[in-house]
Amino acid sequence: MENKAVAEKRNIAISLPTTGQEEWEALKGPIFSGWLTQGPRVAEMEKIFAERHQVKHAIAVSNCTTALHLALVALGIKAGDEVLVPAFTWVSTANAIMYCGATPVFVDVNPVTFNVDPADVAKKLTAKSKAIIPVHLFGLCADIDEIKRIAPKLKIVEDGACAAGAGYKNRPAGSLGDIGCFSFHPRKSVTTGEGGMLTTNDDALAEKLNMLRNHGASISEEQRHKGPKPYILPEFDMVGYNYRMTDLQGAVGVVQLKKLDQYIDERQAWAEYYSKELASIEWLRTPQVASDYKHGWQSFVLMIDEKTAPIKRNDLMELLQQKGIATRPGTHAVHMLNFYANTFSIKPNDFPGAYACNEYSMSIPLHNRMVKEDYEYIVAALKEIK
Repeated sequence: MENKAVAEKRNIAISLPTTGQEEWEALKGPIFSGWLTQGPRVAEMEKIFAERHQVKHAIAVSNCTTALHLALVALGIKAGDEVLVPAFTWVSTANAIMYCGATPVFVDVNPVTFNVDPADVAKKLTAKSKAIIPVHLFGLCADIDEIKRIAPKLKIVEDGACAAGAGYKNRPAGSLGDIGCFSFHPRKSVTTGEGGMLTTNDDALAEKLNMLRNHGASISEEQRHKGPKPYILPEFDMVGYNYRMTDLQGAVGVVQLKKLDQYIDERQAWAEYYSKELASIEWLRTPQVASDYKHGWQSFVLMIDEKTAPIKRNDLMELLQQKGIATRPGTHAVHMLNFYANTFSIKPNDFPGAYACNEYSMSIPLHNRMVKEDYEYIVAALKEIK
């Protein structure tokens, strides 16, 4: 007889943003003030983010992709340079390198952590290597100390899209490299709809990033309007971009960031529940987290051993979808996407770790709008598969 929890079909989303009355009320400030573009609410959000991540500077931008682009531009990455990037990540990590005219050099990942394999980093270094973008995938920080040991000359841009609030050896994500980049997309633990953040402890880099996000202007619009001569346009000393965040987003972000640690603690508790309850399913591997890491739990990603599993990954995802449980592959292997495979003549098995993650990873729902019965239902549904 089918388990009652499985028989009573639910509709559980892979992720939902946790927003409500507080965020709605926060929007009234910029709406009624008339200051909708980057302004005081963005500045407030930047201050909160910098303090939480123990960095001197946080610079808000339109999304994490633009953050990655600005980080590379600020570091001087250009045509002819090589930038190392994990083969298993969201495509924007590699795309940002292409925006600069530089060459992405793919590095394999460890299928246990889903993060870049430092041993493969050592194999991919050349005289053209200028930077690396280690991704803190799903909220688990990459092994930055080992990367620094192997490649001490490389600039480090942390792709912390999933890692707001995460930690590594008692240090927050975003404080580990030269520049950190974060996302506030609705699938992340805190959201502003779209939106991103850059972090750095380098004053000169912070000044450059601040100018680059605002067309290359010498001062921001807020500074100009509050100055003694608001009618005087600023000077432009570099080619910049319009990558600013709006004050509408900043107002929501201020509210969300105040809940960040609460959200992560809740996710941590349910991640532990999943790991405990699913341990008896031998063909599933739950996330592995070392004791000196603080996982941000943007996603809870399983690995499926198809050699022993009674069902293939994609068939399992379809079965769970029929039961009202949304799933997704962890992410994709960028080297297997048509553009990159064709442009750089890469074969799927050139990166066996990334290939395995592409084919056998599966994210199951984990977010702050789920209730106990949702988690019990998902566990029961997985245990029913024989």
